[in-house]
Amino acid sequence: MAFMSSVTEHYESHLAPIYLWMVGGIDAAIARGQAEMDSLGLRSLKSAQAIDLGAGFGMHSIPLANLGYSVLALDSSETLLEVLRGHPGARAIRALREDLTLFKRFVKSPVALVVCMGDTLTHLADRRSVEQLFADVADCLEAGGIFIATFRDYSAALSKLNRFIPVRSDADRILTCFLEYEDEAVMVHDILHERDGSGWRQRVSAYRKIRLSADWVVRALEARGLQVRQEQGTAGMVRVLARRPL
Repeated sequence: MAFMSSVTEHYESHLAPIYLWMVGGIDAAIARGQAEMDSLGLRSLKSAQAIDLGAGFGMHSIPLANLGYSVLALDSSETLLEVLRGHPGARAIRALREDLTLFKRFVKSPVALVVCMGDTLTHLADRRSVEQLFADVADCLEAGGIFIATFRDYSAALSKLNRFIPVRSDADRILTCFLEYEDEAVMVHDILHERDGSGWRQRVSAYRKIRLSADWVVRALEARGLQVRQEQGTAGMVRVLARRPL
């Protein structure tokens, strides 16, 4: 049976237990995160502060620590954070289970870098919440500091069969996503089939994402006085880089 859950409930009960399988294993995922950070040309900055919003199991936190950053990693999933804490590359990472919109309470001095990767921005409650997050990020960045975000642009609705998206499958597990569009949001239905002995067991959970366009995100960041560049990210996502002027 499908049910509507919060983002936190959906991830902790439905996706977190299979998340490493979804991304092809932790080593492969962290290697992709490292490649993404390398492609951005981030300099190795010993002891500079970085914040990873929606850090999960550390796909980007660990590469940032490898670059020399002291990383604050926030996520709502204790399951994924435990994976991060147990990784050998997590020595310079402080991992906290916390609402990412409250990150500012943990910031004691201006930071060099804030990242919000994956599709995390669309998990927030509404556009006002995104605008407040951008305001807090702008306030916390040091002069020349950078904010990097990736997200899926849901502004153009998919139709008919295109709303069914195969995520991953193997001999024992199949994950399919179904999208149902509303005016300001999209309902994401994650349909999981897992082999159970000689048969299959189905679990379905649904949660809400907000529909953000790339143009809206750029304008919202520029309204906070940041210099913004938009580009193509990985896995079909939009990537924005916003810098606080010197």
